Amino acid sequence: MSKTVAKIKDMEITQDDVVKFIEEIGPQVALQFQSEDGIKTIIKEMVNQELLLLDAKANNLDQEEEFKQVLEQTKETLLKNYAFTKVIGKVEVSDQEIQKVFEENKDLFAKDTIDASHILVASEEKAQEIKKEIQAGKAFEEAAKEYSTCPSKEAGGSLGEFGRGQMVKEFEEAAYALEEGQISDPVQTQFGYHLIRLNKKNSKDSTELKDVYMEVRAEALRLKQQQVYLEKIDQLNEVYKPEIIEENLKA
Repeated sequence: MSKTVAKIKDMEITQDDVVKFIEEIGPQVALQFQSEDGIKTIIKEMVNQELLLLDAKANNLDQEEEFKQVLEQTKETLLKNYAFTKVIGKVEVSDQEIQKVFEENKDLFAKDTIDASHILVASEEKAQEIKKEIQAGKAFEEAAKEYSTCPSKEAGGSLGEFGRGQMVKEFEEAAYALEEGQISDPVQTQFGYHLIRLNKKNSKDSTELKDVYMEVRAEALRLKQQQVYLEKIDQLNEVYKPEIIEENLKA
């Protein structure tokens, strides 16, 4: 059972309420409140909101005409959103539909990514020395574990797969210019000097559905939901026959 973290008269705020509040404010904002003091700040704000609610009820703000108008507008907005959800909520896509969207939009989903490893050190001279050791037979992974100052050293310098725009410009340009298996000369960035090894290059032409399945599925679902929505709107147009008075649109 969720523990109570605050009380205001007969109302309680629980740990579950706090978690829900954090989820609603979004992950980027929530990052600012991950400490113990941050959680206390959130609970204080939740208490403040409940105090406002109590005051509003005590002063019968819910009986004011302006509030009733806002409430009615809010209900209609919620109902529109709910109706939209009901129209598209049960739409599903088959594997065949996902495959079709992929085949028709390969350029949209094509991946221009690479898989690379690196060794990060403080000076160009040290990087050159390490490269000579590797050329003399030392394994790149072994050199990374021994010399690199990047946390990736624990994985032998592996950075995994990444695309354009994910690394700093100097690193990206150097990495993409390499051939598979090739090791770069020292590359300077704001972090230091890198030796970069290109492990694998994934060209757009080699992109397969399994590489981008979730993105394709999301697009296929969006397209089908859009189709179902437009079909529903066509039906409603036939029933209610709305009229747009174009002459009144003119300034």
